[in-house]
Amino acid sequence: MSFPRGIIPAMLTAYTADGDVDVDATKAFAEWLIGKGVHGLSPTGSTGEGAAMTDDERLVVIKATIEQAAGRVPVYAGIIHYSTKLAIKLATSAMDAGADGVMVLLPFYYGPTIPSAMDHLRAVSHAIGQPIMVYNNPWFAGFELSPEQVRTLVDEGVVNSIKAAHGDPMRVNYLKYLCGDKITALYGHDYAPLEAFAAGGDGWLSGFPNVVPDLAVELFDAVHNKADLTLAQSIWARIAPLGYYFMYERTGPNAAPHWLTVFKEMLRLLGEDIGMPRLPAVEMTPDERAVLRKYVAMVYPEQVAAD
Repeated sequence: MSFPRGIIPAMLTAYTADGDVDVDATKAFAEWLIGKGVHGLSPTGSTGEGAAMTDDERLVVIKATIEQAAGRVPVYAGIIHYSTKLAIKLATSAMDAGADGVMVLLPFYYGPTIPSAMDHLRAVSHAIGQPIMVYNNPWFAGFELSPEQVRTLVDEGVVNSIKAAHGDPMRVNYLKYLCGDKITALYGHDYAPLEAFAAGGDGWLSGFPNVVPDLAVELFDAVHNKADLTLAQSIWARIAPLGYYFMYERTGPNAAPHWLTVFKEMLRLLGEDIGMPRLPAVEMTPDERAVLRKYVAMVYPEQVAAD
């Protein structure tokens, strides 16, 4: 697998009003993202609702994304399975369909031992015959690999990239410290990509690039290609209202409205309607929608008028 770099949206999946995968709308959304200059696409991960699909549906989405990308940007398919056998089956099917690589979530739910989780990643890598991207997400898996454990897999040739989804940009910093250019460390959360880039992060793979792909690309370019921190800070200042919304406007132990609903509503406000998430995620209330609209209008005032 090539070294993933740059802005790679954790691509949302389009659904019909009946909750079925909408292939045409998924392709159109992939095209919209490519047109905004993103450097890759990662379907069927967490933001893509991979955990809410059958494997047949996942492959439909993966194939649709690959077909639309048509080699213009790489496609890294999300693999979400506890079972090593099922993860291997899905990963090999994705590669057979033409994916450039796979992003493998740590085996979740049952709390496997760290050695067995590392063996899970080794087995997938061996099955597809190339290194993988490890999806290091303690919020969904219940644990994460340490930088030292990741380095072990990098040195073995099992892993060449990581989505560091904890949120703390220092995860990216220490992965680069230990592994250097043998790994690309992608910031995998939505709140501190600027800090991660400044610490040496090689890209941003998360939900926000779905809704601010153009600004995300500008932010990456400002740091990596122009080495212009002042410019990068000004770009992040424009994105920051959406980060503030996620951090402080959504409330409760299971913050409402649901983050998948929020992303899709943001896109709807920007004229890119790809349907609702699958149940149990529900639509926003009118009051919730009005609050969100205010924040999206701060970022894209030319497209969304505040009420």
